[in-house]
Amino acid sequence: MMADVVTVRKGIYHDSVTLMRVSRALGELPGVEVAIVAMATELNLGLAADLGFELPDADPGDLLVALRGPDVGQARQELDRLLSERSSSVDSAGQPPLTTGSAARLGGDVVLVSVPGEYAFSEAVDAIEAGLPVMVFSDGMPVEQEIALKDLAARAGVLVMGPDCGTAVIAGAGLGFANVLRPGPVGVVAASGTGAQQVTSLLDLAGVGVSHVLGVGGRDLSPEVGGRSTAMALDLLDEDPSTELIALISKQHGVAVNPPMKPFIAKNQDLTAIAESILTTLGRSIPEWPSWPAWSGKSATGVLHGVYSGGTLCLEAAAITDMGDFVDYGDDAYTRGRPHPMIDPTLRLEALARVNAGDVVLMDVVLGHGADPDPAASLAHAVARCPATVVVALVGTEGDPQDLHRQATAFREAGAAVFTSNAQAARHARSLL
Repeated sequence: MMADVVTVRKGIYHDSVTLMRVSRALGELPGVEVAIVAMATELNLGLAADLGFELPDADPGDLLVALRGPDVGQARQELDRLLSERSSSVDSAGQPPLTTGSAARLGGDVVLVSVPGEYAFSEAVDAIEAGLPVMVFSDGMPVEQEIALKDLAARAGVLVMGPDCGTAVIAGAGLGFANVLRPGPVGVVAASGTGAQQVTSLLDLAGVGVSHVLGVGGRDLSPEVGGRSTAMALDLLDEDPSTELIALISKQHGVAVNPPMKPFIAKNQDLTAIAESILTTLGRSIPEWPSWPAWSGKSATGVLHGVYSGGTLCLEAAAITDMGDFVDYGDDAYTRGRPHPMIDPTLRLEALARVNAGDVVLMDVVLGHGADPDPAASLAHAVARCPATVVVALVGTEGDPQDLHRQATAFREAGAAVFTSNAQAARHARSLL
């Protein structure tokens, strides 16, 4: 017999990435058909209501838990364990800080803001007023607020990474979606999260590490924002003694930036070519990028479908192939009220089920901290059943927790051709048609 259990926990906050993972873990338990663990924002309350849950009164600062299934008892017990595993640091009294300002007073080097976009501005202001750089993982912040935030940060002499900054690596510490990268001489300023992940992962596979990856948000180089964070990030890397070469990676180059004094790579070309330009500038040889070709026995005479989780990877593949139907399932339109496709494969599983025999599917699988702990376990079975020919761009390093080679083997055994270069994967998919 199906049962609904809905609870609201007053004043309990956890960041969106944590809640995405908890929701997915609970939804995979036996006896659970629907699991929503999210902050009680208007959007999330609407999502739960659309699914037929009867909701009590709740405020955006409350935690909403909605479970449905024939047996949700185990899920209710597991919820507290999962949340306690991911709980934030506590102050000397043993209580979690209740505001960004009070958390900043506990010490630290950077503030990560991951709240619904309409609340991100005030939290980021608190970080700046505490004198700390801030990474705004949240999307949905109005551009006027982004400009005001970055102007405030410039006066305070601190960097704003974001909003909608999905990736950063500071002195080896990854924030958001981040690969495990060896230390090295390359500093990256990125207005593109998956773009930075592709370039730095290829560099790592070539034996070259990074000093820092400073994300600035996808709009920073737009004419409206004018490269405010990019200019500061370039200056910081120019002054950093561990950085020998600086690369700028962006979906768009809407504004010009003053180049740093150090060697500088900022080319509007495919991401693999940018990584190769960096290697050449450093005097390193360009390796053969790892790939695992496969022949599925399926003929390819139909349509090319791009089924992506990374926006820049999707744009790059669409430009290289110049054909087909490409969808970025990591776009804000698909992630509002639901987990990012790097964590939750649901939307892409549905896309794989819709294609036809004779079609070609080109898709990315992004590894690293924050991403699905085992994407092959979620996707490889669907690849094997897919009537189309599948090509996978596997973005990651040999140090990533998912095990790059194990993931590649699983997808190849499912019938896919696997490439660590998204550009090479796109060219291969195009050649099949």
